[in-house]
Amino acid sequence: MDRILRTNHANHLVCEKTKSVSWNSCGLQFVSSLYQQTLFARREAIVWRLSVLLAAFFVCGNQRCSHAIQTDAPASQSRPFDDNDATADLKEERNKKSKADSAKPSSIKAEKEPKIAHIRLDGSFSEGTGQGGLLAVSSPSLQKICERLDKAASDDGVGGVLLLIESIDVGRARVDEIRRSIEKIKKAGKPVVAYLVGGESIQFMLAGACDAIVMPPAAPLAVTGVRAEMTFYKDLLDKVGVDAEILQVGQFKGAAEPLTRSSMSPQLRAQYELFVEDLFDQLVDMVAADRNLDRQRVIDLIDVGVLTPDAAVEAKLIDMVGYEDEAISNLASRMKNKNPKVIENYFEQKIDAHFSGLGGLVKLVELFSGEPEKKSRSRNKSIAIVHLVGEITDGSSEGSFLSGGGPSTRGLIEALREASKDEKIVAIVMRIDSPGGSALASDLIWREIKRIEKPVVASLSDTAASGGYYVAVATDLILAAPGTLTGSIGVVGGKIALGGAMERVGVKTDVVSRGKNSGWLSTQTPFNASERKVFMATMEDVYRLFTTKVAEGRKMDLERVKSLAEGRVFTGRMAQKIGLVDRLGTLEDAIVEAKLLAGLKADESVERVILPEPRNLFDDLFGSSEKHGDSIAGLSRGSLDRNSLAMIRACAQGMSLPGLELIVHHARALLEITSGRPLAMMPMHVEIR
Repeated sequence: MDRILRTNHANHLVCEKTKSVSWNSCGLQFVSSLYQQTLFARREAIVWRLSVLLAAFFVCGNQRCSHAIQTDAPASQSRPFDDNDATADLKEERNKKSKADSAKPSSIKAEKEPKIAHIRLDGSFSEGTGQGGLLAVSSPSLQKICERLDKAASDDGVGGVLLLIESIDVGRARVDEIRRSIEKIKKAGKPVVAYLVGGESIQFMLAGACDAIVMPPAAPLAVTGVRAEMTFYKDLLDKVGVDAEILQVGQFKGAAEPLTRSSMSPQLRAQYELFVEDLFDQLVDMVAADRNLDRQRVIDLIDVGVLTPDAAVEAKLIDMVGYEDEAISNLASRMKNKNPKVIENYFEQKIDAHFSGLGGLVKLVELFSGEPEKKSRSRNKSIAIVHLVGEITDGSSEGSFLSGGGPSTRGLIEALREASKDEKIVAIVMRIDSPGGSALASDLIWREIKRIEKPVVASLSDTAASGGYYVAVATDLILAAPGTLTGSIGVVGGKIALGGAMERVGVKTDVVSRGKNSGWLSTQTPFNASERKVFMATMEDVYRLFTTKVAEGRKMDLERVKSLAEGRVFTGRMAQKIGLVDRLGTLEDAIVEAKLLAGLKADESVERVILPEPRNLFDDLFGSSEKHGDSIAGLSRGSLDRNSLAMIRACAQGMSLPGLELIVHHARALLEITSGRPLAMMPMHVEIR
């Protein structure tokens, strides 16, 4: 990027002849320079990339920074830029801050009065290192949230923590990770008070780990239980003349039932009932322990439904009705400090949103490019945490730069190889949050893990089922959260035949073929008998590989594995009892196990290396195909369907339309199922409400 900026100066791209600084005109000239740098790429990909970047500049320049742009300044206030203008504003700002800090009295610098760390919990707290994307909702990662909480536990200047808990969209495993960090603060002798604005079950489970819970008068408490849903589309497909040709191996493998049935099969319903009951039991046990209530009393309160804050206090589910300032007073009394200072947004990464002038353009480039400087790794022993997040896709397909997403299969394999070759890395933790996906991609990742000669431990997040579990069995040890959804050992796949629907609107297809199985992946006609047999044989072979590798990895008899397979889904607690996982625990527990397997002490200090490294917008727009694969061209290279759905889903998140977001999530999953490839994918969407 430095080379590009120097080119801008050499070509005088900063409007030297104008009498005023126009941020947008400079942005246009900057984009023109970038266009010259990317002539090697395909023309349609270049146009798309530059259009997106120009749109980003326009939005930032006109909406976020309009107050800082002077387009009508008099000539006396205007001057041409020189080569130092790009960073002059930044340097001046840093110098002022340094002088201000040095001017502070020593008594202020040495202030030891304990403060309140104010931390807001709101969002989805994603696993992994995927790029958020231009359209994705900005939310801190789970890692960042836990780091902030852990920092509060170790910070001598913090005497207590106020957690502002709002709308949270996470699963049970991520709840356990955050609760563990809250427990660290309490063990450090610092009180934690939850100010609970969003009062559903997930938020309440987080608040329950705190010393006290305060709710505002207008915020109802809705701890209503566990709900699993599946939407069925078969009747709609029948009406429009679409045939869903889906096959499955495993009687409980119901991933395709939304396309092939109008309601749940008895086998799938039985699966739902088993794990929903276990998740409900876990919810009841947690609330009973947190609030010191009888178990049956908790069940009765859940069945009441929605409680007013006053009723919740009477039921001993919360401690106090009040506003945020009153929650702070409650915390201050626990700290035995009448008027402690509150550190708003404690230890939160701040972004300078002042983007006027060329200096602002440099900051915008740095923002899109990620951190300006990578932290160099120390020479200490390290543990690599390799994230597998989202659907497992073939090759280099990954989330788009608009919607964000996780790493590609190719990128994940490269990350595993990097960790394997790095002599400072003594062990690897695979953090898996995936419902599965491509059987081929799952098998390739499995093979890469088996080749590693260092200890590898699997840490299962909210979901590690089907292909996600396939990957996990390659490791030396598997840890899961009690509420993790895992198992789903089975295979599903097929195609959608659109010929009937197209004929209804006057579109007909003629076929000339040679070979009785030539149409097995045709989207015009259903399988014939021979094609169905061929496709089923392919899936049965994948199922045989899957069960054999589970038996090998878990050191089980093959017949025992088959009795647990057939697509059955288990919670982490259930899976631990039947031997599909080794023990229950968090990511921190998995890191400790990795240390022990590597011959280190449990409390020995190690550096944590997060892989794959985060993508950034400039890499996605202008990076090399060797680094990021076909996804760089995004919509222009044949991934239109998946990326378009991802864009819609991101917009649904941004507009707070969870129903639309869920529909798009289903559509993406069904698109994968009908791709004509064998898939190891979990079928259901589960909500804890």
